[in-house]
Amino acid sequence: MTSPSTAYPTARRPVAIGTLTLPHRIVMGSMHLNRETGDPGALAEFYATRARGGAGLIVTGGAAVSRVGAGGPGYALINDDAHAPVWARVTREVHEAGGLIALQLFHAGRYAHESTFGLRPVAPSAVYSRFSRCEPVALTEEGIADTIEAFAAGAARAFELGFDAVEVMASEGYLLNQFASPLTNRRDDAWGGDAARRRRFPVAVVGAVRGAAGTGPVLVRMSGADLMPGSSTPEETGALAVDLVRAGADALDIGIGWHESPVPSVQSLVPHGVWAGVAAGIRGVLAGAGAAVPVIAAGRVNTLAQAEEILAAGAADLVSMARPFLADPAIVARSFAGRPELVNTCIGCNEACIDRSFGTAAVSCLVNPRAGRELDYPASPVDVVDRVDRAQARAGRRRRVAVVGGGPAGMEAARAAAANGADVTLIESGRRIGGQFLLAGLVPGKSDFLETVRYFENELARLGVGVRLGEEVRGAAGADMLAGFDHVVLATGVRPRRVEIDHDGSARLLDYRAAFADPGALGRRVAVVGAGGIGVDLAHLLAEPAPTSAAAASLLFLARHGLAPGAEPPATGPARQVTIMRRSGSIGAGMGVSTRWAAVQAIRAAGVVTLSGVTYESIDATGVHIRHDGARRLVPADTVVIAAGQEPHAPLAPRLTAAGIPVTVIGGARSTAGLRAVEAFEEGLRAGTAAATAPPDQGTVRTREAAQHG
Repeated sequence: MTSPSTAYPTARRPVAIGTLTLPHRIVMGSMHLNRETGDPGALAEFYATRARGGAGLIVTGGAAVSRVGAGGPGYALINDDAHAPVWARVTREVHEAGGLIALQLFHAGRYAHESTFGLRPVAPSAVYSRFSRCEPVALTEEGIADTIEAFAAGAARAFELGFDAVEVMASEGYLLNQFASPLTNRRDDAWGGDAARRRRFPVAVVGAVRGAAGTGPVLVRMSGADLMPGSSTPEETGALAVDLVRAGADALDIGIGWHESPVPSVQSLVPHGVWAGVAAGIRGVLAGAGAAVPVIAAGRVNTLAQAEEILAAGAADLVSMARPFLADPAIVARSFAGRPELVNTCIGCNEACIDRSFGTAAVSCLVNPRAGRELDYPASPVDVVDRVDRAQARAGRRRRVAVVGGGPAGMEAARAAAANGADVTLIESGRRIGGQFLLAGLVPGKSDFLETVRYFENELARLGVGVRLGEEVRGAAGADMLAGFDHVVLATGVRPRRVEIDHDGSARLLDYRAAFADPGALGRRVAVVGAGGIGVDLAHLLAEPAPTSAAAASLLFLARHGLAPGAEPPATGPARQVTIMRRSGSIGAGMGVSTRWAAVQAIRAAGVVTLSGVTYESIDATGVHIRHDGARRLVPADTVVIAAGQEPHAPLAPRLTAAGIPVTVIGGARSTAGLRAVEAFEEGLRAGTAAATAPPDQGTVRTREAAQHG
């Protein structure tokens, strides 16, 4: 346990942004939620929960300054009177919770979708967008003037509604960033033609916002590195930063990358803190120009320890974390209290957050499905830090709940049931809870999956859950043992699906679980049958040695993407000769939209051979005989691993039902059709809550004898 009085000393220091003093240096960054046009109470409670959890300053998801600038149908419109009551409620409830909140002023430009309001997107030039799949209309002089005025009007409205600050979105490839880049600004007039004229529009917007804000603080989210070949140079970016400050920015929040960038920026395989150097570079440029304002570092920082390291090194004045506040609203409170082991860490999976934000589904969090649903699943009455004594807590509980299986669904079911007052026992056949997260945590770039396991181990202990490891529950004896519980949640997971391929028995043939258990024993040549998410992860584990340190991981990543001047990617070949293959479909199909391309890019960079459209003929001691592109070929292999899907595993369910024991089957044990971890956690939340809050059976606890004779 870290001492609360000494934890994160730099992060704890107050800091001023313009006229606003923040209690510490951790900012909750902007996230579009697809909840801004839904239930106002739910949106307000989402932000108020993070304020109570200790966020120093909250920045909302982008509020569009005009309909044509909205990123989708779920975006708020700050200049629309109908949206004002929603934001007034948000600011009121955040302030009542003791927090500070800034509104982000947003215009998508060429990243907007015509389908949202039937309006053709606008941009500096008519340059096709692969992200929104449209060619925008180039803004006229009148359109530019109207857009600048819309930003100013949005700022004035924000302060009228009680916001403590505004942030101008000029990063991530949105409109202001588009004007600054030669890739998307091909004008030859007062608003483009050289770097100085390309800067004119974002500078004009900030100047207009400054005028409308009065003494209110103005932050600017600017792109520190577009990660787009041929876009703004570091020198041009530095000059823009200086001009934005001189136009009235009180702080610069440094964003990274565009949605069209070939370089991953937010995925789990991006090393922690790798972008802090970009913020440090801009901070240095501002200081050298006599234009110093607070600089906020952002991107792939998911713990207070990482933030403290960045701040203590002088790379930035504040650190922004967005997704980590989805995973744990109390990340600051728990960390500052000296209990970082109780923080539910963001794993960078993007499945319930970024991937959903690109569509219309409401944003949440894979490892914390309560995110955005705080009114439906209220916080536990127990304190976020204090430990619960199980013996004392049990005395007042009415329900006894057993959870069988400690994978994602089972861990969350046990947590939810305990948080809702049940006396919970979690029974897991393995030596540690975590299920397939224990496998994922071995994969390069996915070590944070093990932090999820660490969180649940500590949180379940804090909530008084009895965890029994190495215990198999099966057959009549298992049903008999479970008869004393009011409700049983079966989360016994999946088993690898068998694949019918002729083989003569001479091959070393394993399923993916055995391969993950002892990857060192697989030999130099490995063929993986199946190329979904598990196959891709296994290939990455086998092909690429883990970096020896965090610094080595960052250098490897930057060098591989040409972002480390003078550094070359390691010349060593892959750790193994690995081939993954599938009958049809894309490599990595089923993975999240923002993750799949980056994961496939990574394994190919590591030397993995990927084959789709394969017909399997046979397996023998030499490898896998296939037909591909109309020709027969051999995929040489010392070991062949089957990773071609999964099947539900819930053999105990019929016995429990026959015995009259209330049972809910969840996660992969219920069905593997379209199942991912995000659905498993959500099912765990629902099942655990329901099991704890359902009325008791006629006011009594079902006994073993009643189950046997009833």
